[in-house]
Amino acid sequence: MRLKVRIQALYEANSRDAHRFRYLLLAVDVITMILLVVTTFFYGETWVVWLDVGIGFYVALDYIARYWIAGNKRQFLLSPFNILDVIVIFSLFAPLFGAAFAFLRSLRILRLLRSYRLQAKLRSDFPLFRHHEDVILSAVNLFVFLFIMTELVFVTQARINPDIGDFLDALYFTVTTLTTTGFGDVTLVGDWGRILAIIIMVFGVSLFLRLIQTIFRPSRVRYDCQQCGLFLHEADAVHCKHCGAVLNIPSDGSV
Repeated sequence: MRLKVRIQALYEANSRDAHRFRYLLLAVDVITMILLVVTTFFYGETWVVWLDVGIGFYVALDYIARYWIAGNKRQFLLSPFNILDVIVIFSLFAPLFGAAFAFLRSLRILRLLRSYRLQAKLRSDFPLFRHHEDVILSAVNLFVFLFIMTELVFVTQARINPDIGDFLDALYFTVTTLTTTGFGDVTLVGDWGRILAIIIMVFGVSLFLRLIQTIFRPSRVRYDCQQCGLFLHEADAVHCKHCGAVLNIPSDGSV
């Protein structure tokens, strides 16, 4: 039971060790994404498969530990982000069975960045994150989408398309498709390739527009209204737009 208490403290407490532990988890997930890019240049090598399996054991161990300390097991299993982790674990072990879904591991970074405790710590430690949180999270979402789409292009086309030889080729096609530039020098082959290109264009344009809107819309600051609790306001707001209460937002936008 002492071990369980210790693990629970690392995952859920607000101590310095707990915050360092969660930053470590985030760093490991970022490293796995970098490795995923690097290993595309060694596609098909046996050591790449076993590297994925090793990372899979790490993710599975993390999942088991969080399930062990969870108070409500059923709620834990039905949580969208925990279901996402199961998908990531499957993606990492799938190459052993002839599948190639390791790209799904990049979804895991979204769960960590959506963690309330981690976001709170990022706000307190990094003023840049605190003042531009919405923009940063939107950029991360777009990056993960771009990363997943690029890997999806790569794993579905690498062996059948001479134009897609590594991650860079797949990234080039994905970016030109997302931006609707469409040079046409690299195209996806087969019916499924065309369907994938359509999906990238439809979802990609929407995400790009959303990111641009987030960046260029009037900046907002986080300041709790004492009357209704609304915490997002325009930087120059004098009254809460929800209840009309007077706000005393600092002139520099800090809270």
